[in-house]
Amino acid sequence: MSQFYNDAIFWIEIEKIKPNPLQPRRDFDEVHLKSLADSIRQYGVLQALVVTRKEVEKEDGGLGVEYELIAGERRLRAAKMAGLQQVPALIRTGEENDQMKLELAIIENIQREDLNPVDRARAFERLVSEFGFKHAEVGKKVGKSREYVSNTLRILTLPEFIISAISEGKITEGHSRPLMMLVDRPQEQETLFKEIIFKKLNVREAESIARHIAVERARKLIDQELIDIEDRFKEKLGTRVRIEKKEEGGRVTIDFFNKDDLRALLEMIVSDVDANEIRRREEEMIKNAEPLTEEEKQKAEDGTPKLDDDESLYSISNFTV
Repeated sequence: MSQFYNDAIFWIEIEKIKPNPLQPRRDFDEVHLKSLADSIRQYGVLQALVVTRKEVEKEDGGLGVEYELIAGERRLRAAKMAGLQQVPALIRTGEENDQMKLELAIIENIQREDLNPVDRARAFERLVSEFGFKHAEVGKKVGKSREYVSNTLRILTLPEFIISAISEGKITEGHSRPLMMLVDRPQEQETLFKEIIFKKLNVREAESIARHIAVERARKLIDQELIDIEDRFKEKLGTRVRIEKKEEGGRVTIDFFNKDDLRALLEMIVSDVDANEIRRREEEMIKNAEPLTEEEKQKAEDGTPKLDDDESLYSISNFTV
């Protein structure tokens, strides 16, 4: 099992430390890094980094030393920003394989709560897909339950635009739960996502909407025609539409995000109503038109030149002076 070299802290030149290629964390907040850099500039690096050491052959034939970062990339980046030349580090001894490097990086970030939910999910996925870990084994490694690991991995089943929003902090990890409830209803899922963003819904409000949609969907399964009509409304209006059927009649609810959205919906509905009214009036005029009498039909036929008869069409008898 790997141990720390002499259980001592060494001061290592920053330029000799290479980043961990298996670092699960992708996003580093520049504002937080700057704040940490300011603190390091004033007080120094208070917690040592963890690295591995290996000897490499130089171009001139001699031997040199390189270090690969295992834990502490945020501190290393901030130390560079602060202008430090050296940082304190613990050197792990023994063979470090990719699995161990990934485990240590994940555990360090989770213990410090530095990983965002998406990076954490992708790190768990790597342990499962690349190293064959079961969800329970991953949980044991990071001190979490199997359910925690499984629920975290489910984030990756969401559409990419939602995953990006979680990673960027536009919505919280808690918002992912109601969105995952609608994984088999992509239109409803996207509409709920927009509502969370524009209406600033909290997790409880989003869960209430998701449960309502699920209940309504189950209730409507016996009435496929109602579902089809609701879907046509959604496709036409581009927003969430709910049809609530009662014993007599029912209610149609149309969601909108702001006043501009409401005006656009109104114009869309009014334009369709106007077009339908024009068609209705035209059909009514045709229906109510009185048919021609036989005498009127004969006059119409006698007074209309036949286009397929060139001689009669251009005959002098058809013109007056």
